[in-house]
Amino acid sequence: QVQLVESGGGLVQPGGSLRLSCAASGSTFSIYTMGWYRQAPGKQRELVASINWTGVRNYAGSVKGRFAISRDTAKNMVYLQMNNLKPEDTSVYLCNVDEWVRATKSTYWGQGTQVTVSS
Repeated sequence: QVQLVESGGGLVQPGGSLRLSCAASGSTFSIYTMGWYRQAPGKQRELVASINWTGVRNYAGSVKGRFAISRDTAKNMVYLQMNNLKPEDTSVYLCNVDEWVRATKSTYWGQGTQVTVSS
């Protein structure tokens, strides 16, 4: 059973930085996309950033140039470095893995970590 455990959220002032981490376990993760979504109260869940097994990255327009996603394949970790944070970045951030095994896609979610940007 795949498990995703996030860490690194918290309260930060506008313009500050945070680094989120997600530890994935329970699979070999050969063909996958790992990413971060966020969901604020009353809003739809949205993709923030993703990285696939070949290293291709994808970012939401609102975070390009401020956020960076990276991974450590040896440790099955994915990170989200968030710089120049804005109040509108306040949300619950969720780690996501989509994995393909023998053409079957499975989707997994972490429990989420709160990020609050406020002065």
